[in-house]
Amino acid sequence: MGKFVGREYELDFLTRCWKGREPQFIIVYGRRRVGKTELLLQFSRDKPHIYFLADRLPDSLQLKRVSRALGDFFDDQLLISRGFAEWEDLFRYLNEKQKRLILIVDEFPYLVEAEPAIPSIFQKGWDLFLKDSPVYLVLCGSSVSMMEKATLVYKAPLYGRRTGQILLKAFEFQDFGEIFPQMDFKDRLLIYSIVGGTIAYHNHFRGKKDVWKTLENTLLEKGHFLHQEAEFLLREELREPRNYFAILRALSLGKTRLAEVMNETGFDKGTVSRYISILNDLGLTIREVPVTEKSPEKSRQGLYFIQDMYLRFWFEFIFTYRQQLEEGRKDVVLRHIRSELPRILSFAYERVARSILRSYMSRGDIPHAFESYGRWWKKGMEIDLVALNKEKNEILFGEAKWSRKSVSTDIYRDLKDKSLSVVWGKKGRKEHFCLFSQSGYTEEMRKVAAREKVLLFHQDRLLPYG
Repeated sequence: MGKFVGREYELDFLTRCWKGREPQFIIVYGRRRVGKTELLLQFSRDKPHIYFLADRLPDSLQLKRVSRALGDFFDDQLLISRGFAEWEDLFRYLNEKQKRLILIVDEFPYLVEAEPAIPSIFQKGWDLFLKDSPVYLVLCGSSVSMMEKATLVYKAPLYGRRTGQILLKAFEFQDFGEIFPQMDFKDRLLIYSIVGGTIAYHNHFRGKKDVWKTLENTLLEKGHFLHQEAEFLLREELREPRNYFAILRALSLGKTRLAEVMNETGFDKGTVSRYISILNDLGLTIREVPVTEKSPEKSRQGLYFIQDMYLRFWFEFIFTYRQQLEEGRKDVVLRHIRSELPRILSFAYERVARSILRSYMSRGDIPHAFESYGRWWKKGMEIDLVALNKEKNEILFGEAKWSRKSVSTDIYRDLKDKSLSVVWGKKGRKEHFCLFSQSGYTEEMRKVAAREKVLLFHQDRLLPYG
């Protein structure tokens, strides 16, 4: 196993539950390849545990496989050879053993596919045998919708039984500085623009000197899993994937308003709204409103984006140019990607600026704290980053510029002018300003920043004043 990075909070949570000695029923879920299995194996590696990976097999075969796993753990040859007759026997067996152990059932949704009554069976097993036992039960799954339907929503058989839950999300951009410590910022941002924050995708770029060659041999290569991963992800979560594909492609082309998506896809408003609502619930897309909106859910300024950078890139370049890739014309697609590179990196830099700022604040390197972050726009004006602290009546304005030119005072003055149009807070609010730049700053801008206490970031590094 390679170096395990990140997930400190999740590991600490799982460990604290283990040290408490009480029976535990933990739900761990999140989309494919975000690192759920690695997290659970890292947590359980020095503890007595049974790891069972469910598969798309008939229920009877699944029960035989888990029987064998328990038989191996307890060195029970009779159990290995005969297996349990039914699932209730498994829970009874664990209760009789009264041994402190971790039982991890990975890809729990596959069990539900094979036997829809599985959630009710596990509910009965927990209530009758495990809730007063020393067993630490973990159910893990990649189908977010099925995990929620089977374990978390009010009408689910297992609702109310869990003692904890973890929705594991993709890494933030800043986490990859630890994974790629020798890689320069631009290449890290390029990789993030291509595959987002999913660690399993990043591993294909780790240690590779040529990002473009790696891109050609992965996403653009018909046989590579990254070439088809988006389809597998969506088909696992969604019915009628063809309609969702059309909507996601429209979003990847910059159609951010419902009317624009309707025009691009030919779907009516009700259809688009229904599908996007499901995509939002799954965390695949996101609805953004100006961060200063008092009632975000009622705002008419909502814009829609693909939340995951890999899906955004896949729909824009893999799905759109599938014909060329099928014909082996990867050079054509690479030219399209290179021609769009400034826009790709500019969009990514605007997004990761929030992550960079939060990272510095969480470490205490910046003496400010904000409770909400986002963008702001109004009638042709837009600010890349606005952060709010309602309690202290403080607001921060920021711009991220991905350009070969050093940022001058013109950018800063323009930001200050736009900030005057932002209606928020009480009279006398305290304002802060920050700038993010790929190429640095002019000498005049640095002098102004020192005098007016403007936070300057060169790529992802906070510069000292003066």
